[in-house]
Amino acid sequence: MDLSLNQIAELVNGEAAGDLQKIIRDVAPFEAAGDDEITFADSAKFYKIIDNTAAGAVIVPRAIKIETKNTVRVDNPKVAFAKLMDIFHPPTRPDIGISPSAVVGNNFKCGPDVSIAPMVVIGNHVILGKGVILGPGVVIGDNVVIGDDVRIHPNVTVLEGSRLGNRIIIHAGSVIGSDGYGFAPDGERYHKIPQLGIVQIDDDVEIGACNTIDRATFGKTWIKQGVKTDNLVQIAHNVTVGENTVMVAQSAIAGSTTVGKHVTFAGKAAVGGHIHIGDNVMIGGRAGVTKSVAAGEIVSGFPEMPHRLWLRVKRLLPQLPGFKKQLSAIEKRLNKLEEKA
Repeated sequence: MDLSLNQIAELVNGEAAGDLQKIIRDVAPFEAAGDDEITFADSAKFYKIIDNTAAGAVIVPRAIKIETKNTVRVDNPKVAFAKLMDIFHPPTRPDIGISPSAVVGNNFKCGPDVSIAPMVVIGNHVILGKGVILGPGVVIGDNVVIGDDVRIHPNVTVLEGSRLGNRIIIHAGSVIGSDGYGFAPDGERYHKIPQLGIVQIDDDVEIGACNTIDRATFGKTWIKQGVKTDNLVQIAHNVTVGENTVMVAQSAIAGSTTVGKHVTFAGKAAVGGHIHIGDNVMIGGRAGVTKSVAAGEIVSGFPEMPHRLWLRVKRLLPQLPGFKKQLSAIEKRLNKLEEKA
């Protein structure tokens, strides 16, 4: 695909500067871009070395002016670059239709332009919207409803009763609607508590590979609009995850916890059950959150504490052996003084 610098600026709502007719044929990283490729720079470290890139054009923030390069000035260079990646490398999609080796249950309904790959299994009373793509080995349980333009990658399981909105992506190996971890103790034995609820996933959610999202005991486990999860994320029964929350790999939420909007879970962050996490909270890597966190807080450590306090604690930890040695010496001196007294 060939696009002029001016055309690119229009596509990303930017302002072109330099050779407006410069032809761009692809996108590339800052260090590897060539004369017919465009890259982006969004921090001072790149502005200082911008003349080192051989890129034919560079996307920069709107406030930055670079006289020596063809540029496109935008509000958010990374977002603009991502849009161009989609334009130059649009996602491929499989052929439309239902594979002869797919197994489809009774009362199946679907919109136009669906793609159902080999070895897919679809239960009874399932509804798919338009443009849905089901990869090889996908299993869709009974009474599942899936909206428009949803892409489900190979070997995903969406179990009975789940409700999926529009433009959702679920990556390979994830399980939606597995039973919640519920058991009633009876002496030395445990009796399984039936999990009678569902999972609801709203529009524009992306679920990473090998996620597990448990159905509710009653009601629903609810993943709200715009949530993005990394690989290997666990969300337990009756959890609600607020809009545009992001969860990095191996993070987990225990049952019946409510997470607000735009919360960030760093890698391996874990949140206990039956608590509330407010809007715009940031949870540090490997943190263990045991109680509710107010909106806007940044917490780290286990148990969780304000991030700045955790940084101070971390600095002190390597010094603890020295402190113990000093304390022992002081204790001995005090004992000698007491003996003399």
